[in-house]
Amino acid sequence: MSARERTNDPARNPDPITKVPGSHPVGTGIGAAVGGAAGIGAAAAAGAAVGSPAGPVGAAAGAAVGAVVGGLAGKAVAEDIDPTEENRYWRENFATRPYVTQGNPYEEYGAAYQYGWESYMHHHHRRFDEVESNLGRDWDRIKGKSKLKWEQAKHATRDAWNRIASRQGKQKD
Repeated sequence: MSARERTNDPARNPDPITKVPGSHPVGTGIGAAVGGAAGIGAAAAAGAAVGSPAGPVGAAAGAAVGAVVGGLAGKAVAEDIDPTEENRYWRENFATRPYVTQGNPYEEYGAAYQYGWESYMHHHHRRFDEVESNLGRDWDRIKGKSKLKWEQAKHATRDAWNRIASRQGKQKD
């Protein structure tokens, strides 16, 4: 399996603690990193406000709690996203989208759709417009064999992002 291919075989993603199938270590890890960073900031601010020598201890405790909470949030979002289903959906429906150039094969857009649902997993707490410039900056590095420039790919990326966001009950874009 290449690095670009994804699998949704739950047997291949057991939860590291409970061994229950379906864990998404990438989503959990990213959520933990984001939550940990948020926890550090909150605990450090609280420790500094009190002015006590426990500030660094508070920062460490806040990081640990933030990592756990963030990891659980990331895992929940990741488990709601079925890459196999997303790929099937977009393969069957991409040609109806207004930004698709007639005659272009799915393979030109597939990487952009995948980028959209995976980016949502990493940035689910933000709106697409808030991260679009960062996604555009990284497009050439992750697009694989797609010949689309970011100005073309961003529409498919946004479309996949919005599909996941609407299923999560979040505001689109």
